[in-house]
Amino acid sequence: MLLTGAFTRAIDEKLRLAIPKKVRDALRSQLPDVLYVTPGTDRSLAIYTEETLAVVAQRVAIATSAGPDVRAFSRLFFSQAERVELDQQGRIRIPPELARWAGIGREAMLLGVQDHLELWDKLRWDEYLSQRRGEYDRCAEAALSNGNWAPASAASDEKPLK
Repeated sequence: MLLTGAFTRAIDEKLRLAIPKKVRDALRSQLPDVLYVTPGTDRSLAIYTEETLAVVAQRVAIATSAGPDVRAFSRLFFSQAERVELDQQGRIRIPPELARWAGIGREAMLLGVQDHLELWDKLRWDEYLSQRRGEYDRCAEAALSNGNWAPASAASDEKPLK
């Protein structure tokens, strides 16, 4: 499952968020009647399927549990993770404490970020985007510099970009 795209969404007075049909269709293979809303990074919220959250849990378990940062992350992340159900209109209710923590207002951005969704306050997302857009090339090089990546158009006999 690959989640992509950016969607402007309204948050109603009951903190309900409509998941776009395109995203629901991408998630449907995992039958996600249930999703999990967790603290994300950069004061965003992360939204996971149960299967994807289990992968995160495995990655945290593999990390050295003796380290104070890993223990703190595990406590902060999992203790605040909230199970939410999709209603018949394809909406979830954002937990109030998480919405306050992330500063989610009436207008939000829902982002597909590979294996999960991120929910940002619209104004905060616009600020983040304007600050980081100019750093795209540098970030791409850092993210893709492991030597295992090559563009799809690269000939099969060429070595991966380094």
